[in-house]
Amino acid sequence: MIITGDDPEYIAFVKARIRDQFLMTDLGPLRYFLGIEVSSTSDGFYISQEKYIPDLFARAALGDERTVETPMELNVKLQPTDGDPLSDPTRYRHLFGSLVYLAVTRPDISYPVHILSQFVSDPTTVHYSHLLRVLRYLRGTITRHLFFPRSSSLQLQCYSNATWASDPSDRRSLSAYYVFLGGSLIAWKTKKQTAVSRSEC
Repeated sequence: MIITGDDPEYIAFVKARIRDQFLMTDLGPLRYFLGIEVSSTSDGFYISQEKYIPDLFARAALGDERTVETPMELNVKLQPTDGDPLSDPTRYRHLFGSLVYLAVTRPDISYPVHILSQFVSDPTTVHYSHLLRVLRYLRGTITRHLFFPRSSSLQLQCYSNATWASDPSDRRSLSAYYVFLGGSLIAWKTKKQTAVSRSEC
């Protein structure tokens, strides 16, 4: 359980009330929770999953130390029929599930994770190679994190974009958005649209 707020006295009161009803151990300031690292400084909070990423490399059994600059090649259009079906798709599904969890603190992989999600039921060798590319990208950017400044405006800013008819199999568009509260990125998503757009407007 994480208890947070801007009133230390009230936080202490809440802890005392919980301790009255349940057996509780106070672990002190938040540092690590469910694979997510939290670092507090005078400027703000840093959130990352730097310790979680090397576990992915071990499970993927990557035999090289290569890195890439981007998580996915530019203008790549994957289709279900690309490549040969994997004899055992379990590893693909397992690694993909880990990438989904990693996207909690890494908005830069939300697009490739969405693309690769479409092939979880029947992954192929081509899909798996693109999944490994995301891992190689993470190897080169392992220290990236989200920063939440202590002093920030409460102005809400939203950015969105879409790729018109970008999916070669069903001609649907992909939409993406990022939401900032002041200088803090608080929400993001990439999702295929439910209908086929007849225009890019």
